[in-house]
Amino acid sequence: MSATRPEAVLATGLRKSFGTEVVLDGIDLAVPAGSVFALLGPNGAGKTTTVHILTTLLAADGGTVRIAGHDLATDPDAARRAIGVTGQFSAVDNLLTGEENLRLMADLLHLDRADGRRRTAALLEQFDLVDAAAKAPSAYSGGMRRKLDLAMTLMGDPAVIFLDEPTTGLDPRTRRMMWDVVRDLAAGGVTIFLTTQYLDEADELADRIAVLDRGRIVAEGTSAELKRMIPGGHIEVRFTGRAAFDTAARTFSRARRDDDTLTLQIPADGGVRSLRAVLDGLDAAHVEADELTVHRPDLDDVFLSLTGRPRPAAEAQQKELVR
Repeated sequence: MSATRPEAVLATGLRKSFGTEVVLDGIDLAVPAGSVFALLGPNGAGKTTTVHILTTLLAADGGTVRIAGHDLATDPDAARRAIGVTGQFSAVDNLLTGEENLRLMADLLHLDRADGRRRTAALLEQFDLVDAAAKAPSAYSGGMRRKLDLAMTLMGDPAVIFLDEPTTGLDPRTRRMMWDVVRDLAAGGVTIFLTTQYLDEADELADRIAVLDRGRIVAEGTSAELKRMIPGGHIEVRFTGRAAFDTAARTFSRARRDDDTLTLQIPADGGVRSLRAVLDGLDAAHVEADELTVHRPDLDDVFLSLTGRPRPAAEAQQKELVR
């Protein structure tokens, strides 16, 4: 379905070097309007440089970019009017109240007073900040500050929002609250370009994911498509009796066996067809399994396979936090 939608972000042959160091080596990106697109990559892969170019903060050395139909080279002002940017560090002013921050943004965008007040009231309601509108952001929780920051980005009603590490430093509950906000924005037709080191975040939110490594896109697709690229899926079958286990092991000669736990790991892609084949094999051998579990590669496995590096440190720290 997304193939029929126009591209909100279209980059072709994007190149950028700093001195002799090639940071982007001819990358192509196509993000359909109204979708969530995640750009993953290890530190130093070129994610921030990509976002800076797409948001007109940095000029590319080569290639073309169109944002919401506007060419960055010939009509950068129109492209800027179509985008909003929210970084990992909040841009709110602690000397103003939440409402005043939003009104200041309306003034910077040259909205007339009536439109500014209307948009401010609507955004405070949308992000559940009405009760905190008269308070300074210094009194907000981390999640409230991030919501205010995002509300300020939406003041100009952008067609495309770039979210650079939007949940860095947030606790797991607040991260999931922000995920709901992103989903609601996408459901309303806003295009989300997300850069993140949290692989579960990309898995949860993104319609499509691109993996950037050493300045090149090394893979792109849906989360499921990327996972299918990586070998290692299997169906784990556990038995309670030795006889059944031995019979099944002879039936599935390619299976990896654990004689201590009476468990077989049968290579499979995790799809319905492979699961049915295992069940049919057990039936044909007249053995009954006690427990059967499907294991598929996750984005950690994809990241490691494609970049040769484990998941980013931020993700590892987050997983330790929630254990």
